[in-house]
Amino acid sequence: MRSYRTFKTALRALRRNVMRAALTTLGIVIGVAAVIAMMEIGAGSSAAIQKTITNMGANNLMLMPGTAASGGISFGGGSTTTLTPQDCDAILRDCSAVRNAAPVVRARTQVVYGNRNWVPSSIYGTTPAFLDVRDWTGLAEGETFADRDVRNANRVCVLGQTIVRELFEGQSPVGKVLRVKNVSFRVIGVLRSKGANMMGMDQDDILLAPWTAIKYRVTGASLANVNQSSAETSPSSVNSLNQLYPNAQLDFYPIPSAVQQADTPMPVRFTNVDQIWLAARSTSEIPLAVQQVTNLLRERHRIRPPALDDFNLRDMTEMTKVLSSTTALMTSLLLCVALISLVVGGVGIMNIMLVSVTERTREIGLRMAVGARPPDVLRQFLAEAVVLCLIGGAVGILLGRGASYVVTLVLHWPVQASLPAVAAAVLVSASIGIIFGYYPAWKASRLDPIEALRYE
Repeated sequence: MRSYRTFKTALRALRRNVMRAALTTLGIVIGVAAVIAMMEIGAGSSAAIQKTITNMGANNLMLMPGTAASGGISFGGGSTTTLTPQDCDAILRDCSAVRNAAPVVRARTQVVYGNRNWVPSSIYGTTPAFLDVRDWTGLAEGETFADRDVRNANRVCVLGQTIVRELFEGQSPVGKVLRVKNVSFRVIGVLRSKGANMMGMDQDDILLAPWTAIKYRVTGASLANVNQSSAETSPSSVNSLNQLYPNAQLDFYPIPSAVQQADTPMPVRFTNVDQIWLAARSTSEIPLAVQQVTNLLRERHRIRPPALDDFNLRDMTEMTKVLSSTTALMTSLLLCVALISLVVGGVGIMNIMLVSVTERTREIGLRMAVGARPPDVLRQFLAEAVVLCLIGGAVGILLGRGASYVVTLVLHWPVQASLPAVAAAVLVSASIGIIFGYYPAWKASRLDPIEALRYE
C-alpha cells in the first residue's frame, strides 16, 4: 500500500506540469527509440550477413578419406577408399546436429558440346541434397535431377553459369546433350550464379550429375589429381568412342562392347565415394556435429583406440571466425550508441528533477513538518524519476518499432524484431530513473524542515 500511495503521489505531482514532464521524457524517448530501431536493424543485418556467409559454406563440413601409407611413405589425403554412400545415410539418420549430407564423386575431365570444349574446375557426382547442403536454392532454368536418377545412374546433369557461358554462347542449354569424357549427358537445369568463394575460386564453374553416373560411367575410380581426359585411356576405361571397329571374336560368350558396358553398369559390392559434404544445423552446432560424425564413423569402420581415424573431417573455421567477429563488432557498436543516447536522456532527467526539488522546497518542508521522514521524501522523488523514465521507455518502444517499420518500407533494409531489446529497454529505463534520480531525491531528503519552510 505504501508503494501504491508513493506512485500515486508521484503521478499527481507530474500532472501539475505536463509540458515539462513531456519535455523531460523526450531524451529517454529518443534514446530508447534509437536503441530499439538500431537493435532491430542490427539484428536484421546480422541475420543477412549470417545468411550470406552461410551461402559461402560457413556451416559446411567436408568428410574425406584417410591417408594410406606403405613402408613409411604416406600417399597423401584421400588415398584410401573408406567412405561409402551408406556412411552418408547413417550420418543423416543418427547425427542430430547434421541438417543434410550428400556423397560426392569428383572428376576432372573435358566437357564437349559441338565444336567447343571446356575443362570445369569441379565435376561433382552427387545427390539432390548437395544443393541444400551448399544453400544453392533455386535454379536459373530447368530442374535438378532426382533420387531416381541417382538410383538408375541416368545420364543427366546440371550446369553452372560459367560452363553455360563457355559452351553454349548465350543459348539455353536445357535439353541439349554434351559429352563428359565421351559419355553423353543431357542438360536438365542451370544453377543460379553464386560467384567466387572466399579463396577466389569460381563456384559457377561446376557440373553436377548423379554420383552413380559419374562413378560407373565416367571415372570408374577415385579422382586422381590429373585431367582425366588427357590421361592415357586404359582398356578397362569407359569410352564409347574408343573402339569404333572392335576386332571380331568368335568366343562362345561374346565380350560386351564399350557401349554396352557403359549402358549397363554393374554395381560392385563395395562402392566408395571421394567425399561427403555435410551441413550443420547452425554455425554454433558445428563442434557437436564434428563429435557426432567422428564417433559414428569410428563405430561403423570398427576403429578402436588408440588407432587413428581412417577419415579426415574439415570445417570452415575461418568463415566461422569471420561471422563471430562481425556479429560481435556490430553488437558492441550498437551497445555504445545506446549507452550514449540513454546517458544523455538520464542527464536531462537529473537536471529537471533538481529544478523540481528547488521549486518544491516549501512543499518538502511542509511534508516533513507533518511527519514525513527523509526516506519517505527520498522514495517519493525516486518514484517520480522512475515513472518519467518508464513512460518515456514505453513511448520510445512504440516509436522505435514504428521507425523500424518505416525503414523496411522505404529503404528495404532487413529488420528483425527483437524481444530481448524491448525487455532491455524497459529495464534500462527503470535503471536510468533510479541512477539519475537518486541524487535529486537524496538532496530533497536532506533538507532542513525549518529552512525549507522559510524558503521563498
